[in-house]
Amino acid sequence: MKIYISHTSPFARIPRIVLREKRLVDRIEEVVPQMRVPDSPYYQVNPSGRIPFLRVDEGFTIEGSDLIAAYFDHLDGKPLFDMPTGVERWHALHMQEMARSLMDGLAVWVRELKRPSEEQSPTTLTHEETRSERLLAWWEARAHEPLLNGPLNMIQITLASALDLDRRIGPFNWRGDHPGLNQWINGLAARPSLRDTAALDGSMVG
Repeated sequence: MKIYISHTSPFARIPRIVLREKRLVDRIEEVVPQMRVPDSPYYQVNPSGRIPFLRVDEGFTIEGSDLIAAYFDHLDGKPLFDMPTGVERWHALHMQEMARSLMDGLAVWVRELKRPSEEQSPTTLTHEETRSERLLAWWEARAHEPLLNGPLNMIQITLASALDLDRRIGPFNWRGDHPGLNQWINGLAARPSLRDTAALDGSMVG
């Protein structure tokens, strides 16, 4: 099996963390394809050109961070990261979606900052910065939620992958104003699966 990734993508980081938590690193090859260039060979593998993308075999492929993470989690028939059942399930899914909203907005921010300065949209930059501020306040108020502080789950993995984008976005300097979240992520960041998948140095923008 091959998973196509970028070392700086928070979306690819989600299944990469699960890959390590499930001790599957020796079974699945991580490949960094050439992207966003004309005629990249990767487009023959995945027509959308997006990552993460899992190639199980010639006839079986999966695109999308959550789907690939779930596939890895279920490979041994002993999933660790399924959502709770009953009423708690909807609360957990909502929290995961709020973490994904933060990540999605930050990804737009990164892409905008990577454009030449004369092509950047001030409206987009302001919108994503203020969106992140609202969501950070929402998460700071929930830093002690049981779902954030119990066994590792997809909410924690998604939120940590989003918050860690301060390694990439210069203006995303959130830690000083959000002590609860800062304490939370500092505890989680020591986990080997998160250390091993942290963004490479030298990728800062803005």
